[in-house]
Amino acid sequence: MTATENAGHALLVLAHPRPDSLTAQAADRARARLVAGGFTVDVLDLHTEGFDPRMTPEDEPDWADPDKTYSEEVRSHMRRVDAADAIVVVFPLWWFGPPAVLKGWIDRVWNHGFAYGRGRPWPRKKRMLWLGLVSYTHDQFTELGWDETVARVLREGISGFCGIDDASVHFVYDSLNAGEAVLDATGEALDAFAR
Repeated sequence: MTATENAGHALLVLAHPRPDSLTAQAADRARARLVAGGFTVDVLDLHTEGFDPRMTPEDEPDWADPDKTYSEEVRSHMRRVDAADAIVVVFPLWWFGPPAVLKGWIDRVWNHGFAYGRGRPWPRKKRMLWLGLVSYTHDQFTELGWDETVARVLREGISGFCGIDDASVHFVYDSLNAGEAVLDATGEALDAFAR
């Protein structure tokens, strides 16, 4: 990624409980790449910040009220999402889906009247990259068809449903064995995202 003047503001979301994990290292590499590309970066480490992924009545969508006022915790996350031109989510793929803390963040924050069912468009056009670390090799993952299934849920079921049409999904394969190659693949995904 080459530096550009005023590339925009990125929200980098990390969903892993250990700060020394390969996923955290990949997120750190992503942050450095975004900064080098001219972005200002807001790092949202869901575990470090203590985000509670459990849905509460206060944050449950009210389909009849797109102007519902959600909890202050959720509204503060909504402001961070709103401020972003680019959203990069770095996470391990567990049970062929995002970890519970990330799924809970989507459930609570990407809520009715905010991320979908909006009365107005996003204040700025958004781009999104889902960067998932997968323990399977590329051949194993694609042979089972999980690449298409998981990518479709993330790209269309979440991003597209919420009006983010410029969304991509990149899997980093064999993450338990690939070592430094995982971090290199993270950089490659960000370079492709920036084009």
